[in-house]
Amino acid sequence: MTDVTTPTAPALTDDELQALHAHWRAANYLSAGQIYLLDNPLLREPLTAGHIKPRLLGHWGTSPGLNFCYTHLNRVIRARDQDMIYIMGPGHGGPSAVANAWLEGTYSEVYPEVSQDEAGMRRLFRQFSFPGGVPSHVAPETPGSIHEGGELGYALAHAYGAAFDNPGLVVACIVGDGEAETGPLAASWHSNKFLDPARDGAVLPILHLNGYKIANPTVLARIPEAELLALFEGYGHKPYVVSGSDPETVHREMAQTLDRAMDEIAAIRRAAREGHDGARPRWPMIILRTPKGWTGPREVDGLPVEGTWRSHQVPLSGVRDDPDHLAQLETWLRSYRPEELFDEDGRPVPQVRAQAPEGDRRMSANPHANGGLLLRPLVMPDFRGHAVPVEAPGTTFDEPTRVLGGFLRDVIVRNPDNFRIMGPDETASNRLGAVFEVTDRVWEAERLDTDEHLAPSGRVMEVLSEHLCQGWLEGYLLTGRHGLFNSYEAFVHIVDAMFNQHAKWLKVTRSLPWRQPIASLNYLLSSHVWRQDHNGFTHQDPGFLDVVMNKKPEIIRVYLPPDANTLLSVADHCLRSRDYVNVVVAAKQPAPNWLSMDDAVTHCARGIGIWEWASTDSGADPDVVLACAGDVPTLETMAAVDLLRRHLPDVRVRVVNVVDLMRLQPAAEHPHGLSDPEFDALFTTDRPIIFAFHGYPYLIHRLTYRRRGHGNLHVRGYKEEGTTTTPFDMVMMNDLDRFHLVMDVIDRVPELGGRAGHVRQHMMDERRRHRDHTREHGQDPADITGWSWPY
Repeated sequence: MTDVTTPTAPALTDDELQALHAHWRAANYLSAGQIYLLDNPLLREPLTAGHIKPRLLGHWGTSPGLNFCYTHLNRVIRARDQDMIYIMGPGHGGPSAVANAWLEGTYSEVYPEVSQDEAGMRRLFRQFSFPGGVPSHVAPETPGSIHEGGELGYALAHAYGAAFDNPGLVVACIVGDGEAETGPLAASWHSNKFLDPARDGAVLPILHLNGYKIANPTVLARIPEAELLALFEGYGHKPYVVSGSDPETVHREMAQTLDRAMDEIAAIRRAAREGHDGARPRWPMIILRTPKGWTGPREVDGLPVEGTWRSHQVPLSGVRDDPDHLAQLETWLRSYRPEELFDEDGRPVPQVRAQAPEGDRRMSANPHANGGLLLRPLVMPDFRGHAVPVEAPGTTFDEPTRVLGGFLRDVIVRNPDNFRIMGPDETASNRLGAVFEVTDRVWEAERLDTDEHLAPSGRVMEVLSEHLCQGWLEGYLLTGRHGLFNSYEAFVHIVDAMFNQHAKWLKVTRSLPWRQPIASLNYLLSSHVWRQDHNGFTHQDPGFLDVVMNKKPEIIRVYLPPDANTLLSVADHCLRSRDYVNVVVAAKQPAPNWLSMDDAVTHCARGIGIWEWASTDSGADPDVVLACAGDVPTLETMAAVDLLRRHLPDVRVRVVNVVDLMRLQPAAEHPHGLSDPEFDALFTTDRPIIFAFHGYPYLIHRLTYRRRGHGNLHVRGYKEEGTTTTPFDMVMMNDLDRFHLVMDVIDRVPELGGRAGHVRQHMMDERRRHRDHTREHGQDPADITGWSWPY
């Protein structure tokens, strides 16, 4: 063993070594059995092809290393009565997590049909990567897991998220060396600069170097050890290396190193909580170097397997057809001596059972890994107290997210230990700066006199990695807390895949009665497409909504509040919700205030509704329906209504505003969906509908294609046209402007015919005039910037 500071903790006794080794053997046997066996789980008879699964799926290579870590972590928990959860980063470590949960008895408690005996073991083996069974990764179905291992890169961020505001918890995070090559994981090592030892828990990273990915060596396993240690010292960690292939030696070294690491964690916490030292600590980490596929077949068909990439998935793939492979599999499985590990009934023998902690101290039963068990509702301020006054619609202006910032400030005050705001250096930029009246940004690194709002105890977490912000928040939510992720709209795409994984997690957990609901993942997207005119084309993209809408309807909510008061109402609802992904898009620039707070609450409760005060069809069928979703589309729609009133006063216009985008879907497709009669009553079945939408137009068509009036629907939205320009020129570039909306009405209302030709021409001329003005003066004309609702 090589280390930076040599551990001096006592070694294992021989009896402890034998017990640890027995538990490890049992976990390895169960892991291999899940990959291969359909029957004969305890090898009570000679192995035959009939005992083997018809399709061999799963990943052996990482499993023995994961089992080794789990076994040793259990020893630490028992010895110290330590509150601990694990995160398994290696992508398909499912056999290991399931095996250890079964050995601890938790799996049988959660799934009584998978009993802790021979029949249960048979079922445990059969279900793995089998139709109707469980996945090969550490999935929501696995007790003790908060991390879906199917996609690599997020383990360490999840671990730190779980540790924030959990002062008694240690999160053991096993990072695979393949995963360590991803960008998100590389950034995650910096999380130690955001961990406050006085009020947070601790993370113990265990970098598992088994040397290979699917078919290639891993980078960190092939650099000189001095360079490897320097890398992690540079990240601010105190690294220890445990390495070898002889089980006895590695067991002793791992136990000694874990004891030293846990002693150091305890000392760091004690010093911080007693106020002895304000310096940023150097948290310990372990680099564990063991062979890939350890204890598996060393050679197959004359080629080396153990310690190579060939052990990554199924080391012996021809066992149903090749007698030599079948014999080799039997030899391998019997090498664990299952008859010594399980009694006549198939239960783990006392020596093995004794290695598991008791009750909630079992990592597979720890309530932090089923965060809904610990979830406390937020103590919510009354959002109505932050309302902006609206005496007449559209005549006053406020920055919606700045108003929201005051509300979030009060949420922080009332929830000092279970609510955080996370985002990539954009909290102030997104006008949420009121929160800094009561809190700071979390910061454990060096601070200068010129810095503002940096402190270890802050409730705002900012780092220029969207992956890290999302990973922290997911870990925080999954362990029973609440939060908000704010981001520029265009760059939230960086976490598309992370959103996908979390949405899938929520979808699966809804079918697991033992998984308690957790707080929703709340996105606030500001600096959005229509107000990124100054930053240019790269910052103009509303497509996250399209990604979100692909997920299961019961999980997803999308809100487009048109003004400050509706944003307050929506935010209050989202922060109270459970088991959703809520996406809220709101402007930070001054925008018209359309609704009083009472009207805003009613409108948000409906999710969609006719703005009667803006419509001119009262008591009659409309000639046209002008629909809008989003703050800028609402502004342009209202300005178009103003133009229609002035130039074509006989046209009966109905204005429909959409806050909850899911209301457009049929009731059979989404819980918030409108029934067909409700939809038809709002939009009609035979009149033209001009829909001004915040995002890409085809999304509205996707949501409404089954409606009777869909053939009458014409959507204006973002057409992937943008540049560095002015706000109004942006909407003109995408034909979403008020003049073009009036032209759409003229083109689609048959009764207007040729009599509106002069108005249409005037609208075209107005577009040209405004374009010329922006090119000459670099700003929008006063009739645009100074417009307000005149009625």
